[in-house]
Amino acid sequence: MRPIKWLLTNQLKYSGVRQKLNGFTLIELLVAMIIAVLVITPLLGFMVNILDNDRKEQAKANTEQEIKESLDYIARDMQQAVYIYDADGIAAIRSQLPKYTQKDQYFPVLVFWKRQFVSGGLTVASGTDDTFVYSLVAYYLIKDNNSTWSQAARIGRFQISNGYGQTDTDREDTRDPGFKMFDLSNEGDLKSKMNQWVKTNETYTQDILALVDYVDQTTIDTTTNPEPVCSTGQLVPKFSGTGDAVATDNVKTRGFYVCVDSANTVAEVYLRGNSLARLQTTNLNFDQSNQSRKIYFPQASIRVQGRGFVFTK
Repeated sequence: MRPIKWLLTNQLKYSGVRQKLNGFTLIELLVAMIIAVLVITPLLGFMVNILDNDRKEQAKANTEQEIKESLDYIARDMQQAVYIYDADGIAAIRSQLPKYTQKDQYFPVLVFWKRQFVSGGLTVASGTDDTFVYSLVAYYLIKDNNSTWSQAARIGRFQISNGYGQTDTDREDTRDPGFKMFDLSNEGDLKSKMNQWVKTNETYTQDILALVDYVDQTTIDTTTNPEPVCSTGQLVPKFSGTGDAVATDNVKTRGFYVCVDSANTVAEVYLRGNSLARLQTTNLNFDQSNQSRKIYFPQASIRVQGRGFVFTK
């Protein structure tokens, strides 16, 4: 029996050594997993937080940049303005402008006449020559249900121009449908003459082209989003009262408004973006009492004076 006992004892010892050398025990694996979870979970949370903050900062930066670029574009566009319509003017001519039947979704905030440069518009003996024509430009605040755009508002630009050329036929062929020159032979001062402008009976073929998206769509509220006030000039749009100069429903917002001094061809243009619309699809409104939300609504403004003028008696 002794040899058998000796063999069994050695076999058990050898098996125990082999088991130790072949891997970890179940307890060791469980401990390792717990340690890994305790270490990795905070790291993952930290990384997710960094990525989320970076996404928010990028949304704010992009919106702020686009607002500034849009203001610069509008300012350049207005440099050759000869007349800017104030609230009285918008009320007078809005029915002549596009989207009049969609007042709750489209509002012509900034409307002006300008001299438009046309390169090579005239044919002369030596080739071509440059010229200028009059154009009517309108910047719209738009808030509709078009799924192509964000759930915030956007700004669109509309323009119609007079024709150019050496003959009446040339000028008629190059004129945008619906365009009609303002008539300075009417009675009254310049403002009253400009406010009497009407389009031709033709249907407009020029589209309202988008300039910038992610404009604040928050409707006016006396507590969270009060209506703005102009120190000089007339506010466009108006937010109270009646008439075609008053913004209604979807476009009753201060995301895009102007203060206009028609007599001096001056406009102060105000824009406010909405970065939240880049990050989420609900709870997008501005609230002036909520400081943590206000940082997602970058604001900018610019004062522009048109360099052109219209001579009238």
